[in-house]
Amino acid sequence: GFVATPRGPQIPPPQPLVWPQKDPGDTLDYVFDLAPALSGNPCDSISTLSVTVSPQNPGDLTLVSAAADGPRVVLWLSAGVAGTIYTVTVTAGTTGGRSLARSLALPVVALASIPAPADALTTAGGQPLTDPTGTPLTTL
Repeated sequence: GFVATPRGPQIPPPQPLVWPQKDPGDTLDYVFDLAPALSGNPCDSISTLSVTVSPQNPGDLTLVSAAADGPRVVLWLSAGVAGTIYTVTVTAGTTGGRSLARSLALPVVALASIPAPADALTTAGGQPLTDPTGTPLTTL
């Protein structure tokens, strides 16, 4: 049979943009620099900003505030459910008339150690057994 073979250089798909892991108890600032996308006009800056977080269920990642600082977007994010990877989509309009939309992944992981309750199941070495979100398993 015939197999189509593309000509020219093969360009790999872009790597997803990912921020470092966050604990559900953290409230942290995240900076996303749009300067590379605005390199054609170094005087251009962000004039409008919209941010969405997905998924959006009770207890999920919360946008505390968003601000533009020249070509940079500064987001303050809190909460989140451990074991969930959130998608944060930033849509910005610039003073030069450009419109940019970028999505970033933010994994939320239980990073803080949670003291095991007295009725927690443990390994032979005494370490508590946990579910995928880091919550200790109990006998109840």
